[in-house]
Amino acid sequence: MELDRDLCSLQEARNLVRAARKAQEALMNFTQEQVDHIIDMMREAGEANAARLAMMAVSETGMGNYADKCFKNYFASRTVYDSIKSMKTVGIIREDREHKIWEIAEPVGVIAGIVPTTNPTSTVIYKAMIALKSRNAIVFSPHPSAVRCTNEAAKIMHQAAVAAGAPEGVIGCILNVSMGATTELMKHPSVAMILATGGSALVKAAYSSGKPALGVGPGNVPAFVERSADLPKAAEYIVMGKTFDNGTICASEQAIVAEECIADELIGHLKRNGAHFLDPEDVQKVSKVVMLAKGGVNPKVVGKDPKFIAQLAGISIPEQTKCLIAPLSGVGPQWPLSYEKLTTVLGFYRVADWHEGCERCFQLLEAGGVGHSLAIHSQNEEVIREFALKKPVNRILVNTPAAMGGVGATTGLSPSFTLGCGTWAGSSVSENVTPLHLLNIKRVAWHLGIPERKPVEPMNVAGAGATEGVQNSTLSTQVDANMVQEIINQVMQHLNGMKC
Repeated sequence: MELDRDLCSLQEARNLVRAARKAQEALMNFTQEQVDHIIDMMREAGEANAARLAMMAVSETGMGNYADKCFKNYFASRTVYDSIKSMKTVGIIREDREHKIWEIAEPVGVIAGIVPTTNPTSTVIYKAMIALKSRNAIVFSPHPSAVRCTNEAAKIMHQAAVAAGAPEGVIGCILNVSMGATTELMKHPSVAMILATGGSALVKAAYSSGKPALGVGPGNVPAFVERSADLPKAAEYIVMGKTFDNGTICASEQAIVAEECIADELIGHLKRNGAHFLDPEDVQKVSKVVMLAKGGVNPKVVGKDPKFIAQLAGISIPEQTKCLIAPLSGVGPQWPLSYEKLTTVLGFYRVADWHEGCERCFQLLEAGGVGHSLAIHSQNEEVIREFALKKPVNRILVNTPAAMGGVGATTGLSPSFTLGCGTWAGSSVSENVTPLHLLNIKRVAWHLGIPERKPVEPMNVAGAGATEGVQNSTLSTQVDANMVQEIINQVMQHLNGMKC
C-alpha cells in the first residue's frame, strides 16, 4: 500500500505540472492590465482569509502564534501587492532612447514552489503573487506537517486568480506529499525554475536538481548593540524581533552582542521587555532540549513559546516571560545555543568594544548564518559603515527588529519571504526575491556606429635580433606599442559611454 501511495504522489505531481504548463502557455499572452487585475483579486482573497489561514497554520503545525501568523498573511497579501503592483512585467518594460536599447520581459515558465512548515500559508500567498505577476504558473510542494493549511492557501489563491480571468491550473499544490513527489516536481522537464524556502538539505536538493533555483540559507543573525545605541529602544526591538511568531522567521535575532560598558544597562531594559536570563545550570538544560546532539535545532521546540521550552527543560521562569536569554562565552559545538534557533531563545555575549564585537559577529555568521543578515543598534555611522563594509551578509538592519526588517516590513527592503544569501551561502541571489527575479529579460540593441580608428603606420623590422629558425622576412611589420594602447583606450572609452 505504501508503494501505491508513492506512485499516486508521483502521478499527482506530474498531473499538476502538466496543468500548470498548459495554463502558463495561456497566461504568457495576457496583457499587463489583465495580470494586474488577477493579482489584485489574489491580494483581496489573501486579506479576506488571513485570519482563517493563520488559525489553520497554528493548529496544524503547532508553531508560532495566531496574531503574528495573521500579520504574516496580511503582509504577504497587502504589503507585497503594494510593492509590486506598479512593476512592469509584460512587453517592453524599459526603453533607453539614448543608448537605443529595449528591455522586454518574458516569463520563465512553470515554477516549483517549496514551502516551509514555519510559514506555510504566508509563503504560498507571497510566491503565488510574485509568480503570476511575472506571468508564471506555480506548483507548490508543502511540508509534510503543514499539508492542509498550505493546500488551503493555494486553493484560495487559485480560485481568486481564476475568477479574475487566469487559466485553470495556474496554481497547483501537491496533496499526497512525499519526498519522491517533491523530487519529481523539482526535476520535471516542464518545470523551469525552483523557488525554494525550507531547511538546508531541501535547498541544497533544489540547487542539485539541474534546474535554475532561487534558494535561501540559514540565518544565524547577530544583533550588535553599540555604546551609542538608544538602549531602551534596542531592547524593545530585539525582543520584538525574536518573539515575532515565536522566532520562526529566518531573519530573527539569534544572539545579542553587547559592548561591556552598556551591557548591564541593556540587560535591565531587556528584562523589562520580558526577557528572562538563564543561570549557567539552566543554560545547559535549555541547550539539551533546544539543540540536537548531532547539531541543528530540535523540531519539537521550533516556533514554541518560552513556557513550553521551560517545561521541556524542567526549569522555572516568570509567568510573563517572552523569551529566554542564555549568556555564552564562545561560539561552536561547546556552546550549542550559539547556532540558529528558530524559537524564543537568544544567546548573549559581552565584548570590550566594537572591534571585538565585529569579530564575535563574524564568528556567529560563520557558524551558520553567513550571507543572510546582521542587526546593529547604534547612532555611530562610522561603526555602522565598518560593519556594513566588512561583514559577509547581504542585509545590514539598522535600529530595527531584525525579523521584520529583513522581510521588508519595517525597512525599505522589498517585501519578501524569500531572502537571498548570495554566494557566501551558496545562493544564486543576494537580495529579497521579487517578480523581477522570475523573468527572462530580452534586450533589443540598435547599431550606434563604428568606433573611429586611427591609421596605423607599419614599421620595418631590422634583421638584428632575429632568432634561429625565424627569417627576417616573416617579421615584415610591427605595430608601435604606444599606438596599440591608444586604440585600446579609445575603444574602451566608447564602450564605457554605452553602458546603461
